[in-house]
Amino acid sequence: MNDDIRKLLEGVSNGSVSIEDALLALKKKPFEDIGYAKVDMHRKVRQGAAEVIYGAGKTPEQIIGIVGTMLKNGQNTILITRLSEEAAALVEKTHPMRYDKESRCGIIGQIPKPDGIGKIVVATGGTSDIPVAEEAALTAAALGNEVVRLYDVGVAGLHRTLAHLEDIMSASVIIAIAGMEGALASVIGGLADCPVIAVPTSVGYGASFGGLSALLSMLNSCASGVSVVNIDNGFGAGYLASRINHMNITHTPQH
Repeated sequence: MNDDIRKLLEGVSNGSVSIEDALLALKKKPFEDIGYAKVDMHRKVRQGAAEVIYGAGKTPEQIIGIVGTMLKNGQNTILITRLSEEAAALVEKTHPMRYDKESRCGIIGQIPKPDGIGKIVVATGGTSDIPVAEEAALTAAALGNEVVRLYDVGVAGLHRTLAHLEDIMSASVIIAIAGMEGALASVIGGLADCPVIAVPTSVGYGASFGGLSALLSMLNSCASGVSVVNIDNGFGAGYLASRINHMNITHTPQH
């Protein structure tokens, strides 16, 4: 059950929220149609995290309109992924934004205080994987998670990975990001006692086939507990890690 709904129902139970106010909150329309987009206002109710804007393919004017709709409906933190530097400059004229050029992510509003059950570790095989890693890290942070970054700890120098065993062993979720042959995910998967999310990147020489080689290696990992998202999909990994890191007894289905 979504935490916001639970708090609302607890408010009704303890008398701090009237039944009428609770009904009004639940009756709010699930989306708002602004012509070129139907902005999903109930995403947080259903999934525990509000809608994220995918910036690629949208004009700055469209992004500005979507952001305005979200803000009007009470969304305090808005994440925009795959946002070009040029589009970011135009959006910032209307909505103040923190823009990260490396990951091409923009965040409007305050990054929330971490409220997950533990830490999310984001590890990369090499420095060239950092843009994808930052997309994952910023996504996780925007969704209310504490993030630990371990960059350039790939298997070409395994001692670099082993130097961070304490971080690996104490993580709630680990995102392992690598190109080339994608071996980092298997190595970390064999060390960690938590879920590992593997992200293949398009980094590598010719036979890496734009990340396909790393994708297949990660899919064929012999380490248990490793799941794989699409090539360069840092956002998907950060989002999934956040959902895992927010699982607790209040989410346990009742039978």
